[in-house]
Amino acid sequence: MATPNPTRFSLAMERTGQWVFSPEIPTDVIVAVGESTFSLHKFILAAKSNYIRKVIMESEESDLTRIEISNIPGGQEAFEKAAKFCYGVNFEITVHNVAALHCAAVFLQMTDEYCDGNLAGRTEDFLSQVGLSTLHSAVAVLKSCQKLLPFAVEVNIVDRCVEFISSKACSEANFPSQSPPNWWTEELAVLDVDSFAKVITAMKQRGAKYLTVAGALITYTERALRELVRDQTGGGKGIRSPESGDSDSESKRSEQRELLQAIVPLFPTEKAAFPVNFLCCLLRCAIYLRASSVCKRELEKRVTEILEHVTVDDLLVLTFSYDGERLLDLDSVRRIISGFVEREKSTTVFNAGVNFNEDFSAAMQRVVKTVDTYLAEIAAYGELSISKFNGIAILIPKGSRKSDDDLYRAVDIYLKVHPNLDEIEKEKVCSVLDPLKLSYEARVHASKNKRLPLQIVLHALYYDQLHIRSGTAEEKVALAVAEKKQLQADVSLVRENEELRSELMKMKMFISDMQKHGHGTSSSGRENIGLAKKPTFFSSMSKKLSKLNPFKNGSKDTSHIDDAPVDLTKPRRRRFSIS
Repeated sequence: MATPNPTRFSLAMERTGQWVFSPEIPTDVIVAVGESTFSLHKFILAAKSNYIRKVIMESEESDLTRIEISNIPGGQEAFEKAAKFCYGVNFEITVHNVAALHCAAVFLQMTDEYCDGNLAGRTEDFLSQVGLSTLHSAVAVLKSCQKLLPFAVEVNIVDRCVEFISSKACSEANFPSQSPPNWWTEELAVLDVDSFAKVITAMKQRGAKYLTVAGALITYTERALRELVRDQTGGGKGIRSPESGDSDSESKRSEQRELLQAIVPLFPTEKAAFPVNFLCCLLRCAIYLRASSVCKRELEKRVTEILEHVTVDDLLVLTFSYDGERLLDLDSVRRIISGFVEREKSTTVFNAGVNFNEDFSAAMQRVVKTVDTYLAEIAAYGELSISKFNGIAILIPKGSRKSDDDLYRAVDIYLKVHPNLDEIEKEKVCSVLDPLKLSYEARVHASKNKRLPLQIVLHALYYDQLHIRSGTAEEKVALAVAEKKQLQADVSLVRENEELRSELMKMKMFISDMQKHGHGTSSSGRENIGLAKKPTFFSSMSKKLSKLNPFKNGSKDTSHIDDAPVDLTKPRRRRFSIS
């Protein structure tokens, strides 16, 4: 047996000497609790504690002077208060010590069955009336039970607290009594992970909505992994790499790993329960902490289910270390993209008449755009190998890319950052490209790009010539539409010219009749004046001809129309013209 610390012994003697009920009666027993000892009276302890009475009665020594109590819940602090209760010394029962006092009272058999108004009954009353009256007090009691396990479970304190907390949390989630409405999630965040898991399980059993459970999990995770999860971006500062070898940091990382592996199984099954950036941040934490494969696969699966909503920044969170300078393992990103493509294939199998290689969903199109942009971002890092670059690029089915311009940009960046690649390596990088799917601007750029291998440049020039000579299907369709519109315009113009020609013939005939009529009646000047004022019909026809304007869009050949002699005496103004 270890020798008691004399300092602790003297402090305990000094402390107990201040509240011993009968200082005139010398103490006759020393109670050792751990490394602390208390000099007390056997008859006072035995009056309240059936445990102490049994120890004294069952002792083989005729005069027992020392009692060892090594496994009392709550330790020496709980025993000290229990001893004070035996001596009738007042002390305060709070939500922070009621669980320890109750466990110690039950351990020492200080129950009402042994003595009326005993300590166990007092703590039970406090627990029922105060400890389990509000969410805050119940959380404080449950938190204090962490150091009292498993005894606190045996006396049913933990289960009672869990049931009360889960009930209050569900009630607050549905009918908030304070502001902000999610204030109760902050209360739960102070619990240890095991107690928190019990509360979440109880909430699920009560039928809590998945968004309610998810809100509590997000708040708890952000508080428990504060250094790793910051603003749901993983932007922790001062995070050392796993290879640092620091024993303190390794111990802390081990605690964080265990905590994360305990939180992930609590997630609700609904795929839309958590924001995308939160899941990506947790997956980054799992990669950094070297969590179990089960934990990482579960997070990858959840990201895969909502990959169409993932942004390039979310994928970059998974890719780089916390200092942003080192690439992490890209296997998680590859598994996520591959899982999404496989899910799309399996979905199209049940769609009659849909070919996966020809018809792609809108979600697939968004993922293609995101992946190609993501490739352009990671291509700027020299440590990225060709196999890893191509390994991600080929995960996307080629038919799903309407244009390879974004992929060409990524390839060009990779070749620029890796200038020492030989021709074969360059061709391997460019093998993911399809020159047929490059836009005209991209083909022009590729034809002048000295970083590209000669084969790709020739392909770009060759296909560019094909597009110029024969045109793509889109260009042919556009040309046919333009020709149809031009034909309609020509038909309209011909119809308009025919109408104009008919009007001109009628005008020429009318002019000829007027000329003949004018020569026959020109005997007097008054008649000439009358003739000069009469042709108001000419004015109206001139206006009409000016509106028709046969020369606006060109005219047909009118040379076959005979020009009759026109003789207008002293034409003061030109009414119409035929040329």
